[in-house]
Amino acid sequence: MVKYFLTQGVGAPELIDAFEEKCWVDMINPSDDECEDVAMFSGVSEDMIKAALDEEEKARTEFDDGNSMFVVDCPLIEEGEDGVDRYTTLPLAVIYNSKCIITVCLKGNTVLKDFATGREKIDTKLPVHFILTFMLGNAKRFLYSLKQIDRKTRRIQSEMEKTMRNAEIIQLLDLQNSLVYFSTSLNSNERVHEKLFKVEGVATREEYLDLYEDVIIEGKQAIETCNIYKNILSVTMDAYGSVISNNANDTMKKLTIVTILLAVPTMIAGFWGMNMPVPWQAGYTFAETGWFWLVMGAALLFTFIIGFFMLRKNPLKKPLRQKRKKNKRKNQE
Repeated sequence: MVKYFLTQGVGAPELIDAFEEKCWVDMINPSDDECEDVAMFSGVSEDMIKAALDEEEKARTEFDDGNSMFVVDCPLIEEGEDGVDRYTTLPLAVIYNSKCIITVCLKGNTVLKDFATGREKIDTKLPVHFILTFMLGNAKRFLYSLKQIDRKTRRIQSEMEKTMRNAEIIQLLDLQNSLVYFSTSLNSNERVHEKLFKVEGVATREEYLDLYEDVIIEGKQAIETCNIYKNILSVTMDAYGSVISNNANDTMKKLTIVTILLAVPTMIAGFWGMNMPVPWQAGYTFAETGWFWLVMGAALLFTFIIGFFMLRKNPLKKPLRQKRKKNKRKNQE
């Protein structure tokens, strides 16, 4: 889809029917024929126009025959099949020359929608102002998405405090992956932002210089915020991993206790089924069942000996004793 916009000075753009000089060409997932037509009207090569149509395209700049191209990564929110939002990034190219401004992306962009609806004032005759305004809006959009990720992380954490399920853990993993994508994209965008200073007019015009400084500040703030959220989420995932491990250990302890308790009647039944006289069996006196009592006594003796050594070798006792000694020393001081 291709749309043409034109402004009369700084303000809301007007949608026009065909290509005109000093217009803005907004291309969303264009076809080959549309790319060919725009290339013919604008003088921009088809390869440059199709650069952002590759989802794996990295943020970069390119200058060729009077055409300047800036490819940046933009945040994208998609709804998954399970109804949960997914956060990722998508490349977008802003190309300009003496004839027009061209924006190319596979999907619609929120910042460009604000341009088209007039929420953000632009001038299609000032391409540098257009690019700087877009870069600033894109950095703010990253910050907005990061705040949403932080809110969802806090909500999931509050739910996991009540009950820990696999669904919440998977959602945290998705958010952690999103932060990794954001961090990589923001670092790549920062290199593009730095090259904006070399564009003609940025360093000499005060209006452009103020916008450029805002872009750099917002970009660095987004990088720092993303790194903070990423570190917090990484620590949180490690903590939940420890909790899950402790829960598994507690479950194993309980199962071990149950196994021991079930082994007691099994052991007694085994003693009772041995090929030897047992007490209260008809035809045998108490003295003739001595082997039974000998086996039972040996089993109990070995049980007490093993239990004594297990309690004595308990690894938790030594740290507790050391802690008590330290507390006593503090109290004495």
